[in-house]
Amino acid sequence: MVKHAFLILAHNEFSVLEKLLYCLDDERNDIYIHFDKKLDQMPDFQVQRARLVVLSDRVDVRWGDVSMIQAEYNLFETAAAQQAYAYYHVLSGVDLPLKHQDDVHAFFHKHQGREFIGISKAATEREIDRKVRRTHLYPRQFRSGKGIVAIWRKTVRALFLRIQFLLNIKRNADLVFKKGPQWISVTDDFVRYILPKKEAVLKTYQKTFCSDEIFIQTLCWNSCFRPRLFNSSDEMRGCQRIIGWKDGELIAWTDDDFDKLTASDMLFARKFSSSDKALLERVVNHANIKPIHNAI
Repeated sequence: MVKHAFLILAHNEFSVLEKLLYCLDDERNDIYIHFDKKLDQMPDFQVQRARLVVLSDRVDVRWGDVSMIQAEYNLFETAAAQQAYAYYHVLSGVDLPLKHQDDVHAFFHKHQGREFIGISKAATEREIDRKVRRTHLYPRQFRSGKGIVAIWRKTVRALFLRIQFLLNIKRNADLVFKKGPQWISVTDDFVRYILPKKEAVLKTYQKTFCSDEIFIQTLCWNSCFRPRLFNSSDEMRGCQRIIGWKDGELIAWTDDDFDKLTASDMLFARKFSSSDKALLERVVNHANIKPIHNAI
Protein backbone atom coordinates (compact mmCIF):
# COMPACT_ATOMS: atom_id res chain seq x y z
CA MET A 1 0.00 0.00 0.00
CA VAL A 2 1.26 3.46 -0.95
CA LYS A 3 1.14 5.55 2.20
CA HIS A 4 1.27 9.24 2.96
CA ALA A 5 2.65 10.95 6.06
CA PHE A 6 0.77 13.91 7.52
CA LEU A 7 3.05 16.05 9.70
CA ILE A 8 1.10 18.33 12.02
CA LEU A 9 2.42 21.26 14.07
CA ALA A 10 -0.05 21.95 16.88
CA HIS A 11 -0.22 24.18 19.92
CA ASN A 12 -3.88 25.16 20.43
CA GLU A 13 -7.39 24.93 18.97
CA PHE A 14 -7.56 21.20 19.70
CA SER A 15 -11.20 20.90 18.68
CA VAL A 16 -10.08 21.87 15.15
CA LEU A 17 -7.24 19.36 15.35
CA GLU A 18 -9.75 16.68 16.34
CA LYS A 19 -11.72 17.41 13.16
CA LEU A 20 -8.51 17.30 11.11
CA LEU A 21 -7.62 13.87 12.51
CA TYR A 22 -11.14 12.63 11.75
CA CYS A 23 -10.70 13.66 8.10
CA LEU A 24 -7.24 12.06 7.86
CA ASP A 25 -8.24 8.82 9.58
CA ASP A 26 -7.55 6.55 6.62
CA GLU A 27 -5.53 3.34 6.45
CA ARG A 28 -3.37 4.91 3.74
CA ASN A 29 -2.19 7.64 6.13
CA ASP A 30 0.30 7.82 8.98
CA ILE A 31 -0.17 10.93 11.13
CA TYR A 32 2.63 12.55 13.14
CA ILE A 33 1.91 15.36 15.60
CA HIS A 34 4.37 17.76 17.19
CA PHE A 35 2.83 19.47 20.21
CA ASP A 36 4.56 22.63 21.39
CA LYS A 37 6.76 21.90 24.39
CA LYS A 38 5.11 24.74 26.30
CA LEU A 39 2.02 22.57 26.69
CA ASP A 40 1.90 21.07 30.18
CA GLN A 41 -0.61 18.43 29.13
CA MET A 42 -1.12 17.12 25.62
CA PRO A 43 -4.58 16.08 24.46
CA ASP A 44 -5.21 12.38 23.96
CA PHE A 45 -6.54 11.71 20.47
CA GLN A 46 -7.54 8.36 18.99
CA VAL A 47 -7.88 7.25 15.38
CA GLN A 48 -9.38 4.06 14.01
CA ARG A 49 -7.73 3.38 10.65
CA ALA A 50 -4.64 5.60 10.39
CA ARG A 51 -1.47 5.25 12.43
CA LEU A 52 -0.99 8.08 14.90
CA VAL A 53 2.41 9.04 16.35
CA VAL A 54 2.84 11.84 18.89
CA LEU A 55 6.43 13.06 18.99
CA SER A 56 8.19 12.80 22.33
CA ASP A 57 11.04 15.06 21.20
CA ARG A 58 9.22 18.39 21.40
CA VAL A 59 10.47 21.91 20.78
CA ASP A 60 9.52 25.10 22.57
CA VAL A 61 8.32 26.82 19.39
CA ARG A 62 8.42 30.61 19.26
CA TRP A 63 6.78 32.66 16.54
CA GLY A 64 9.24 33.96 13.95
CA ASP A 65 12.12 31.98 15.46
CA VAL A 66 14.25 29.17 14.05
CA SER A 67 12.61 26.85 16.60
CA MET A 68 9.79 26.43 14.08
CA ILE A 69 12.28 24.89 11.64
CA GLN A 70 13.61 22.61 14.38
CA ALA A 71 10.09 21.30 15.09
CA GLU A 72 9.45 20.72 11.40
CA TYR A 73 12.71 18.83 11.03
CA ASN A 74 11.74 16.66 14.03
CA LEU A 75 8.59 15.68 12.18
CA PHE A 76 10.44 14.90 8.93
CA GLU A 77 13.06 12.86 10.78
CA THR A 78 10.54 10.84 12.78
CA ALA A 79 8.41 10.01 9.76
CA ALA A 80 11.29 9.24 7.39
CA ALA A 81 12.79 6.86 9.96
CA GLN A 82 9.66 4.71 9.72
CA GLN A 83 9.48 4.24 5.97
CA ALA A 84 9.57 5.97 2.61
CA TYR A 85 6.26 7.73 2.06
CA ALA A 86 4.83 8.77 -1.28
CA TYR A 87 4.27 12.26 0.15
CA TYR A 88 4.90 14.15 3.36
CA HIS A 89 2.27 16.82 4.01
CA VAL A 90 3.10 19.59 6.50
CA LEU A 91 -0.06 20.97 8.12
CA SER A 92 -0.87 23.11 11.10
CA GLY A 93 -3.35 21.98 13.72
CA VAL A 94 -5.89 24.49 12.40
CA ASP A 95 -5.95 23.20 8.81
CA LEU A 96 -8.58 21.00 7.18
CA PRO A 97 -8.73 19.07 3.92
CA LEU A 98 -11.29 20.20 1.37
CA LYS A 99 -11.44 16.90 -0.48
CA HIS A 100 -12.11 13.28 0.40
CA GLN A 101 -9.00 11.17 0.99
CA ASP A 102 -9.72 9.23 -2.20
CA ASP A 103 -9.40 12.47 -4.16
CA VAL A 104 -6.32 13.55 -2.22
CA HIS A 105 -4.51 10.28 -2.89
CA ALA A 106 -5.64 10.20 -6.53
CA PHE A 107 -4.30 13.72 -7.08
CA PHE A 108 -0.86 12.96 -5.68
CA HIS A 109 -0.72 9.62 -7.51
CA LYS A 110 -1.46 11.45 -10.76
CA HIS A 111 1.30 13.99 -10.08
CA GLN A 112 3.75 11.68 -8.33
CA GLY A 113 7.25 13.14 -8.35
CA ARG A 114 6.18 16.78 -8.31
CA GLU A 115 6.97 18.97 -5.32
CA PHE A 116 4.09 21.03 -3.91
CA ILE A 117 5.91 24.03 -2.48
CA GLY A 118 4.42 27.49 -2.83
CA ILE A 119 6.75 30.20 -4.16
CA SER A 120 5.63 33.75 -3.42
CA LYS A 121 5.77 36.27 -6.22
CA ALA A 122 4.81 39.05 -3.83
CA ALA A 123 7.89 38.68 -1.63
CA THR A 124 10.27 41.54 -2.39
CA GLU A 125 14.04 41.42 -2.20
CA ARG A 126 13.83 44.07 0.53
CA GLU A 127 11.56 41.83 2.63
CA ILE A 128 13.85 38.82 2.25
CA ASP A 129 16.90 40.99 2.87
CA ARG A 130 15.45 42.22 6.16
CA LYS A 131 14.32 38.79 7.32
CA VAL A 132 17.30 36.55 6.59
CA ARG A 133 20.25 38.69 5.54
CA ARG A 134 20.31 40.68 8.78
CA THR A 135 20.84 39.51 12.34
CA HIS A 136 17.79 39.83 14.60
CA LEU A 137 18.45 40.09 18.33
CA TYR A 138 16.20 38.32 20.84
CA PRO A 139 14.49 36.14 18.22
CA ARG A 140 12.69 34.05 20.82
CA GLN A 141 10.96 37.14 22.18
CA PHE A 142 9.50 38.56 18.96
CA ARG A 143 5.99 38.36 20.42
CA SER A 144 6.54 37.75 24.12
CA GLY A 145 6.91 39.93 27.16
CA LYS A 146 5.42 43.17 28.37
CA GLY A 147 6.58 46.24 30.21
CA ILE A 148 9.96 47.93 30.29
CA VAL A 149 12.01 44.82 29.43
CA ALA A 150 9.96 44.10 26.31
CA ILE A 151 10.19 47.73 25.19
CA TRP A 152 13.95 47.69 25.76
CA ARG A 153 14.37 44.52 23.67
CA LYS A 154 12.27 45.94 20.86
CA THR A 155 14.23 49.17 20.86
CA VAL A 156 17.63 47.46 20.88
CA ARG A 157 16.54 45.04 18.14
CA ALA A 158 15.32 47.89 15.93
CA LEU A 159 18.46 49.92 16.55
CA PHE A 160 20.74 46.99 15.75
CA LEU A 161 18.87 46.35 12.48
CA ARG A 162 19.14 50.03 11.60
CA ILE A 163 22.91 49.97 12.12
CA GLN A 164 23.22 46.92 9.84
CA PHE A 165 21.30 48.69 7.07
CA LEU A 166 23.33 51.89 7.44
CA LEU A 167 26.66 50.03 7.32
CA ASN A 168 25.39 47.52 4.74
CA ILE A 169 26.26 44.59 6.99
CA LYS A 170 24.79 41.43 5.50
CA ARG A 171 24.85 37.71 6.16
CA ASN A 172 24.04 34.88 3.74
CA ALA A 173 24.79 37.36 0.95
CA ASP A 174 25.56 34.74 -1.70
CA LEU A 175 22.44 32.61 -1.17
CA VAL A 176 19.37 33.01 -3.38
CA PHE A 177 16.37 32.99 -1.05
CA LYS A 178 12.76 32.23 -1.92
CA LYS A 179 9.70 32.63 0.28
CA GLY A 180 6.27 31.02 0.49
CA PRO A 181 3.84 29.17 2.76
CA GLN A 182 5.34 26.85 5.36
CA TRP A 183 2.65 24.31 4.51
CA ILE A 184 3.84 21.93 1.79
CA SER A 185 3.52 18.44 0.31
CA VAL A 186 6.83 16.90 -0.78
CA THR A 187 8.21 13.60 -1.98
CA ASP A 188 10.40 11.14 -0.13
CA ASP A 189 13.28 12.06 -2.44
CA PHE A 190 13.09 15.68 -1.36
CA VAL A 191 12.83 14.80 2.33
CA ARG A 192 15.92 12.56 2.09
CA TYR A 193 17.68 15.46 0.36
CA ILE A 194 16.98 18.01 3.11
CA LEU A 195 17.51 15.77 6.16
CA PRO A 196 21.36 15.77 6.04
CA LYS A 197 21.27 19.56 5.70
CA LYS A 198 19.59 20.10 9.07
CA GLU A 199 22.64 21.37 10.95
CA ALA A 200 23.61 23.76 8.17
CA VAL A 201 20.02 25.01 7.84
CA LEU A 202 19.67 25.71 11.57
CA LYS A 203 22.99 27.58 11.52
CA THR A 204 22.00 29.63 8.47
CA TYR A 205 18.71 30.75 9.98
CA GLN A 206 19.76 31.40 13.58
CA LYS A 207 18.70 34.92 14.61
CA THR A 208 16.66 35.51 11.45
CA PHE A 209 12.98 36.38 11.19
CA CYS A 210 10.15 34.08 9.99
CA SER A 211 12.59 31.68 8.34
CA ASP A 212 9.98 28.87 8.45
CA GLU A 213 8.49 30.53 5.33
CA ILE A 214 11.85 30.61 3.56
CA PHE A 215 14.03 27.59 4.29
CA ILE A 216 12.13 24.91 2.33
CA GLN A 217 11.57 27.20 -0.67
CA THR A 218 15.26 28.12 -0.67
CA LEU A 219 16.44 24.53 -0.38
CA CYS A 220 14.27 23.51 -3.30
CA TRP A 221 15.05 26.52 -5.49
CA ASN A 222 18.80 25.99 -5.19
CA SER A 223 18.68 22.29 -5.97
CA CYS A 224 17.90 19.80 -8.70
CA PHE A 225 14.33 19.68 -7.35
CA ARG A 226 13.40 23.09 -8.74
CA PRO A 227 12.17 21.66 -12.09
CA ARG A 228 9.91 19.32 -10.13
CA LEU A 229 7.87 22.18 -8.62
CA PHE A 230 4.20 21.70 -9.48
CA ASN A 231 3.63 25.42 -9.97
CA SER A 232 6.21 28.12 -9.26
CA SER A 233 4.11 31.08 -10.44
CA ASP A 234 1.04 30.67 -8.19
CA GLU A 235 1.96 30.02 -4.56
CA MET A 236 -1.48 28.72 -3.49
CA ARG A 237 -1.73 26.34 -6.41
CA GLY A 238 1.91 25.45 -5.93
CA CYS A 239 1.27 24.10 -2.44
CA GLN A 240 -2.39 23.14 -2.98
CA ARG A 241 -3.60 25.22 -0.04
CA ILE A 242 -6.09 28.07 0.13
CA ILE A 243 -4.99 30.32 2.97
CA GLY A 244 -7.06 33.06 4.59
CA TRP A 245 -4.88 36.10 3.99
CA LYS A 246 -6.56 39.51 4.21
CA ASP A 247 -4.52 42.71 3.91
CA GLY A 248 -1.39 40.81 4.89
CA GLU A 249 -2.97 39.26 7.98
CA LEU A 250 -3.87 35.61 8.42
CA ILE A 251 -7.49 35.38 9.54
CA ALA A 252 -9.75 32.43 10.27
CA TRP A 253 -12.36 31.39 7.73
CA THR A 254 -15.98 31.95 8.72
CA ASP A 255 -19.22 30.25 7.76
CA ASP A 256 -19.69 32.95 5.11
CA ASP A 257 -16.63 31.52 3.32
CA PHE A 258 -18.05 28.01 2.94
CA ASP A 259 -19.01 28.37 -0.73
CA LYS A 260 -15.62 29.87 -1.54
CA LEU A 261 -13.83 27.01 0.19
CA THR A 262 -15.85 24.22 -1.39
CA ALA A 263 -15.67 25.82 -4.85
CA SER A 264 -11.87 25.87 -4.61
CA ASP A 265 -9.90 23.15 -6.35
CA MET A 266 -7.26 23.30 -3.62
CA LEU A 267 -6.82 20.18 -1.47
CA PHE A 268 -6.34 21.87 1.93
CA ALA A 269 -7.35 25.11 3.65
CA ARG A 270 -6.16 27.15 6.62
CA LYS A 271 -6.95 28.49 9.03
CA PHE A 272 -10.03 27.49 11.02
CA SER A 273 -11.24 28.47 14.47
CA SER A 274 -13.15 26.43 17.04
CA SER A 275 -15.35 29.47 17.56
CA ASP A 276 -17.07 28.79 14.21
CA LYS A 277 -18.46 25.30 14.86
CA ALA A 278 -20.96 25.52 12.02
CA LEU A 279 -18.20 26.00 9.45
CA LEU A 280 -16.12 23.17 10.94
CA GLU A 281 -19.02 20.74 10.64
CA ARG A 282 -19.86 21.79 7.10
CA VAL A 283 -16.26 21.54 5.86
CA VAL A 284 -15.71 18.17 7.54
CA ASN A 285 -18.92 16.80 6.07
CA HIS A 286 -17.92 18.11 2.64
CA ALA A 287 -14.44 16.57 2.88
CA ASN A 288 -15.89 13.19 3.79
CA ILE A 289 -18.24 12.86 0.84
CA LYS A 290 -16.81 9.93 -1.07
CA PRO A 291 -16.35 10.83 -4.76
CA ILE A 292 -18.18 8.84 -7.40
CA HIS A 293 -14.96 8.94 -9.39
CA ASN A 294 -11.61 10.63 -8.96
CA ALA A 295 -11.90 13.53 -11.36
CA ILE A 296 -8.99 15.57 -9.97
